[in-house]
Amino acid sequence: MSLQFHNQLTKAVDTFSPLKDGHVSLYTCGPTVYNYPHIGNWSGYIYWDILVRVLQANNLTVTRVMNITDVGHLVSDEDDGEDKLEKSARREGKTAWELAEFYTTDFLEGMDALNLVPPTHIAKATDYIDEQLALVQTLKENGYTYQISDGIYFNTAKFPQYGDFAHLDLAAQKAGARVALNPEKHNPSDFALWKFTPEGEHRDMEWTTPADLTDNGTERSGFPGWHLECSAMAMNILGETLDIHTGGIDHIPVHHTNEIAQSEAATGQQFSRLWLHNNHLKVNGTKISKSLDNGFTLKDLSDKGFSPLDFRMFVLQSSYHNEGNFTFENLTAAQQRLSHWRTVAALRHQTHDTIQNDDEKSTDDQSVSLYAASQALLEALSDDLDTPEGFVIIDDAFSRLERVPVKAIHQHAFVSFLATIDELLGLQLLQTTPDIDDDEKRLILERERAREDQNWKLADKLRVQLEKSGVTVRDTANGPIWEYS
Repeated sequence: MSLQFHNQLTKAVDTFSPLKDGHVSLYTCGPTVYNYPHIGNWSGYIYWDILVRVLQANNLTVTRVMNITDVGHLVSDEDDGEDKLEKSARREGKTAWELAEFYTTDFLEGMDALNLVPPTHIAKATDYIDEQLALVQTLKENGYTYQISDGIYFNTAKFPQYGDFAHLDLAAQKAGARVALNPEKHNPSDFALWKFTPEGEHRDMEWTTPADLTDNGTERSGFPGWHLECSAMAMNILGETLDIHTGGIDHIPVHHTNEIAQSEAATGQQFSRLWLHNNHLKVNGTKISKSLDNGFTLKDLSDKGFSPLDFRMFVLQSSYHNEGNFTFENLTAAQQRLSHWRTVAALRHQTHDTIQNDDEKSTDDQSVSLYAASQALLEALSDDLDTPEGFVIIDDAFSRLERVPVKAIHQHAFVSFLATIDELLGLQLLQTTPDIDDDEKRLILERERAREDQNWKLADKLRVQLEKSGVTVRDTANGPIWEYS
C-alpha cells in the first residue's frame, strides 16, 4: 500500500518512502510551556498522532522527537519583546524553571487524556543548550552569523533559497520593514540564534555565551532564540536529514523557514524531505485570542461535560488541511456520534458466537464487508490522512451492522474492525465499552420471560432496575438489545 501526503516543500501530493527501509524519522514541533494549551494547540497534536498510527500500521518503525520549548520562545517572530516564560513566571509568582515544569507536566497529562501515542523522545530545550551553542558555532564558522548589541543573528542574505519554502517576497519585506523593530539587523528576515541578557539584568534561565562565539572574545550571559532548539535537537537525535517534519501552518513563513535555513547552512544537506502542516482551528468562526477569551482548554470542555475523546472525535471529523470551526454545538454532535459508535461496539458482547457458526458466517457478504472495511479505513488514512473519508467508511459499516440480527454478526470480523479503528484513530472503542455483568444479563433474561408471559408490570419494573444500573434495553424483532444509558 502506498503512502501519500501533501508536501509543503514540493507543494504537491508525494508518495512517501523513508530514507532507511522500514524506519521513519519524524520531528514534531512541541508546546511552549508557559500556559495551558488550548484546543487549537491540541488539534495539531491529534492529527500528528494519526500520522504516527498510520505509519506504524504500514509496518514502519517510527522514531519521533517532540520538543518542549521551556526557554527561548519570545513574544514575536521578529525576536522583539519579552520572553513568555519569564513574563508568565513573574505573573504567577514562580521561577521560570518552576513554571516550565508545571506546564510540561500538564501537557503530558493532556497527551495521555487524549490517547496520543508518546513520542520516542520528548526533548526539553534546556537539556540541549550545549548542542544549540555548537550549532551557532558551526554557523559562525560557515559565515552565516553576525553580532549586534542584543545577540547573534543568522544572515538570511547569505542563504539565497531562504524564501523558497514559504514563497516569501524578501524584497517587499525589506521595502516595507519597520526600522523601529531592530535597526541593527542587516535584513528584516534575519533572526536571532542566541540572545544576550541585557546589561544589568538577570534571568532565571541564562547560560554563559562561550568567548569564541562573541566578536570581542569575552563571555557574557545569554539564552537561545526560539528557532534554534528544533534544529539542534532534531539533528542531534535523528540525523542531518529527517523523513518528516510536522507543525502548524503558522510555522511555515517564519519558524520552519528559519529551521531550514540554519540546518542546511550548517550541514549542506536537506533538512527534511517531507513537511506536513495542520490548518487553524477557529472558535465560532473567529481566531482564538486572549482578548476574546475563546482559547478553551481540555478542563474547560470537561467542566461542560465533554471528555478528551469527545474532542478527539470532533477534530478527526475534519481534514488536517482544512480550517476547523469549533462550536459547542459541533462538539455535542461529535459526542453523540462517538456515543453511537460505542453503542454499536457493545454489540460484540451480544453475538454469542461459537467457533462453528463463526466459521459458517466467515464467507457471507456481511462478514466479508467488515474485513474489507478494515482495509478500506487504512487505505483512506494512508491517502494524506483522510480522516473524514475514514469516518464515512466506519459509519457505513456500522449502519449495515445495525440492520442485521445480532446473531448474524461475525464476531471475529467485527472485533477485528473495532481493533483497527482503535489502532488507527485512537478512540478506545474496545476499552470504553465493557460487557455488562452477570446480574444485569440475568435481569434482561427475566424481563424477556416476563414479556413473553405478557407480565408487563414486571417487565417495566425490571427495565427501571436495569436503567438504574446504567443499562437500557431496546426491543427488536430479533430479540432484546442492551445499550449503555
